Amino acid sequence: RAARRRPHVSTSGRSTPSTGRRPRPGPGAGDPVPDARRVAVEALVRIERDGAYANLVLPKLLERSKLAERDRAFATQLVYGTVRARRSCDWFVDRFALGELDPHVRAALRRGTFQLRVLGTPAHAAVSATVDTVPRRARGLVNAVLRKVATADDAWPSEAVRLSYPDWVLDRLSIDLGADRAVAALEAMNGAAAAVERPDGYTQDQASQWVAHAVGAQPGELVLDLCAAPGGKATALAQAGATVVAADRRASRVGLVVGNRARVHLEPAQVPALVADGLHPPFADGSFHRVLVDAPCSGLGSLRRRPDARWRLDADAPERLADLQRQLLDAAAPLVRPGGTLVYSVCTLTEAETTAVAASFAARHPGWAAVPVPGSPWEPWGTGALLLPQAAGTDGMALFAWRAPTGAEQP
Repeated sequence: RAARRRPHVSTSGRSTPSTGRRPRPGPGAGDPVPDARRVAVEALVRIERDGAYANLVLPKLLERSKLAERDRAFATQLVYGTVRARRSCDWFVDRFALGELDPHVRAALRRGTFQLRVLGTPAHAAVSATVDTVPRRARGLVNAVLRKVATADDAWPSEAVRLSYPDWVLDRLSIDLGADRAVAALEAMNGAAAAVERPDGYTQDQASQWVAHAVGAQPGELVLDLCAAPGGKATALAQAGATVVAADRRASRVGLVVGNRARVHLEPAQVPALVADGLHPPFADGSFHRVLVDAPCSGLGSLRRRPDARWRLDADAPERLADLQRQLLDAAAPLVRPGGTLVYSVCTLTEAETTAVAASFAARHPGWAAVPVPGSPWEPWGTGALLLPQAAGTDGMALFAWRAPTGAEQP
C-alpha cells in the first residue's frame, strides 16, 4: 500500500540519521542472504509505520524466523544500525527516489543505504541482496536508487544529518556540553551497545553497574529502589547483602523485576517487589538506610541501546521529565532515615535533568549534604558526576547523592 513520502531532510530534524563514521568492513557476498535482510525490512516497517519498539518487535520476528544465530546477529545489526542512521540514509535516498514510496520499499532502501554507506558493503552485494527483498514491481527503482547512492558524494547539509539525530538533540547537547563534547557523545552513541555480564550472570551496561555500586548498600541494610524496573540495579544492590524493596508504578514492569530476580537466583525476601507510585510511596518516613531514585528521563545518554528513542522524543521532553524528577526526589527524601543516603541517577546528558534538578533539590532541602560520587571516568558535574558515552564506551549517565540530616543538623 502506498504511503505518504517522508519529507526531504530539513532543519526540523524529523527525517533520517547517519553515524558520521567512515565505512568499515561489513557484510559482503559471503554473508547470510536474504532471509536475515527480509526480517530486517519487516522490523523496520513495523518500527516506522506501526510505532513498534525495536527491542520488542525484533526478538519476536527473529524467533518466528527460525534463523540461525549468525543470521540473527546480522539481522539485529541491520535493524539497529539502520534505525540509528535513518536520517542520513533518507538524505541519500530522497536525492534519487522521487514520488511516494511504499513502506517496504523505503525500509529496504534505507537498509541497503546503511549497508553501502556505513558498513561499507560492496555495491554489487548490497544492491542485489536489497533488490531481492522488494516486490518485483519495485526492483528497477531500488536497483537504480542504490546504484546512485553507492557513488554519491556525502557533502552533508548539516551536522545533525551527518550524525543522524533530530536537530534539537544536537542543538540542546551542544549548549549543555559544548559542541565538541556533544558531537563526540552523539558519534559514540551511533555505535553498537556493549553490555557486561555481572558475576551473577545478569547482563547490564557498565554505567548502570557503577551507579548501583555508588549507592553503597551494605549487608543488613534496608534499601528502596523507587523506580526499579526492569530490576538490574535492585538485584545488584541485593547481591551486596542488602534487602532491596523494588517498587514501580505498573504491574507489568514489576513483573520484569520478578523475572530478573529469579534469573539471578535471589529470593523474594531479598528483593520484595511491589506496585507503588513513586510520587506517593506507601512507606513510613525514615524507613530506609538508602533510597535510589533512578528516575525516568529523556534517555539521551542511552541512545546506543535504544536506537529508535531519538525519533520518539520531542524537544520539550527534558523539561517535562525534569519536573517529574523533582517530584520523585521530594517524595523520596522523607523515606530516608537520619544520616541515610539518597541517590539520584538518570541516563541522560541534559542540564535540565541533571544539575538543574540537583540544584533545585538542594535549594528545597538545605539540611542535606552532597556526598562524594565516583571519580574517573566520571567527571565532576555540579555537586555530582557525569559519565559521557565516549569516556568508557558505556551509556551516558549522571549521578548525585546526598546525606540526610541528623536531628542536630536540621535547619
